[in-house]
Amino acid sequence: MSSALPSYEEAAAEVAACAAALRRAKRAVERIELTRAAGRVLARPLRADRDQPPFSRSTRDGYACRAVEASRHAVLPIAGATRAGQSPAGRLPQGAAWEIMTGAAVPKGADAVMMLEHVEADGRRIRLHDARTVAAGENIVARGAQARKGEELLPAGSLMGAGQIALAAACGASELEVFARPRVAILTTGDEVVPVEAEPGPGQVRNSNGPMLAAMTAGWGGEPCVLPTAADTAEALDAAFSGVAEADLLLVTGGVSAGKFDLVEPALERAGARFHFTGVRIQPGKPTVFGELSASEISSAGRRRRKRLPLFGLPGNPISSAVTFLLFAAPVLAALAGKRDTAPRFAVARLTKEVKAKGGLTRFLPAFCDFGAATSAVPEVTLVPWQGSGDLAALGRSNCFLVVPEEHRLAAGSYVKILLP
Repeated sequence: MSSALPSYEEAAAEVAACAAALRRAKRAVERIELTRAAGRVLARPLRADRDQPPFSRSTRDGYACRAVEASRHAVLPIAGATRAGQSPAGRLPQGAAWEIMTGAAVPKGADAVMMLEHVEADGRRIRLHDARTVAAGENIVARGAQARKGEELLPAGSLMGAGQIALAAACGASELEVFARPRVAILTTGDEVVPVEAEPGPGQVRNSNGPMLAAMTAGWGGEPCVLPTAADTAEALDAAFSGVAEADLLLVTGGVSAGKFDLVEPALERAGARFHFTGVRIQPGKPTVFGELSASEISSAGRRRRKRLPLFGLPGNPISSAVTFLLFAAPVLAALAGKRDTAPRFAVARLTKEVKAKGGLTRFLPAFCDFGAATSAVPEVTLVPWQGSGDLAALGRSNCFLVVPEEHRLAAGSYVKILLP
């Protein structure tokens, strides 16, 4: 192992600096329907089109009242009723209650809602149980408590998930301005790689990395473009790298180790690449390459301009490729997509069995995390048995990667970090 290789933390800092610079760059914007916004990134802030809620509303089925009157446990006549969706009622009379449903507008003069199960009622009158009191503001969300008209609810760079889409819908945003998806060129290399639909011959394997990286790219907000597999020749690689100028990010898988036919790094150098690092002290994924390729593109004004195309050379074994995508390529892709949060996703879990590993490398090992573990207050994680970084069966059985730091073993029952997909 070369001592010149950066640690994971050093390599991650290099990637984070690049991501921060990309995050500040201008990017194309498009307008889409809200129904198509899942997984997209907001290009303009979402603002409230009216107070939220637009009226003081009840959070319980029960009776709107004045808290002081109800807490005296006096009998209160029912002056009216309001269901959700009905116009707000008039003012609540003194010494009275108003039947109200969850989500309905609270009548003026009322400052609390008694829960249905906390009162005695005969259809015309109610009385709060002796053991109960009610405080002003209880079971009511006041008008504008969640947001005021014109207030920013989601900043630019927000990823649109189900909750964000619901919020946009509540604001009447039937269309949204979002950043265009970054185009990601995915190049698989290797004489042994054949198409998925082919019957592999002796010594051949189907192209699993291309579809895997395409799926991961789409999940992180990119638009994947899987290129034809390049043979292990200088000519094939030179031709492949000459056609990636339209991409925003280049992912190359395979051919980055130190073997006789690992020709990717020299080919990238011939194409004018500048490297930030060409190896990291991690397992799997030690030979990972990160750099930039000088390319030209046509601007929106029709002018040809030079650009720096971020690139990653990922190891050809699928688990190595998956791990290094999540650690390094995903943050750069997130920045290109305009996301505010570009860091890899880590979580904490409790380790079920001891893990021993040699020092000198940070390891990211296939694992399964039981997020619904009934015996623990936190998720529980267990290593998945694997036969090295080419073990696709182990990758398929895992849902995370256990992080084993360089310096020590991990004891059973200890709290550990896991890398999430």
